[in-house]
Amino acid sequence: MLDANYIRDRIRTVPDWPQPGVQFRDITPLLQDRKSFRVLVDIFVHRYMDQQLDVVAGIDARGFILGAVVAYELNLGFVPIRKKGKLPFQTVSEDYELEYGSATVELHADACKSGDRVLLIDDLIATGGTLLAANRLLNRLGAQVVEAAVIVDLPELGGSRLIAQEQIPLFTVCQFDGH
Repeated sequence: MLDANYIRDRIRTVPDWPQPGVQFRDITPLLQDRKSFRVLVDIFVHRYMDQQLDVVAGIDARGFILGAVVAYELNLGFVPIRKKGKLPFQTVSEDYELEYGSATVELHADACKSGDRVLLIDDLIATGGTLLAANRLLNRLGAQVVEAAVIVDLPELGGSRLIAQEQIPLFTVCQFDGH
């Protein structure tokens, strides 16, 4: 796919960050360039413009960038899924494992309602922990994730395989082999 290669070529790899052995896939060059950012947003908007969705949920922090823009373009509301302690109202929380530690995500208890059809967006999928935790949070509120969508898949870390095992549809724009 031409768009996938175009996007992939604009993602920077930062070795050994945030710790030795991790190859961080940095999307900021992609976002900084107006043409690249437009192509990226259009990929998602064209994919979801004819789908029956109620809200877009974006995962802290880079999922906010893409998720909010896609929500706006689709004329939908946006729901932030935040790291623990960042939301000011009553929350539900979920712990999960990262490739280099553990964390907790939270969602406002009134962020969506039972039966809402949600597009869940993040920048990348590594071990799958963040997306799975976000899916569990949304399910606890009675919402259904119609699809999880990311810019980058790191298939060797197994996250996309775990997402598939949970029967959550997953859309990825591009992938990077290795860590």
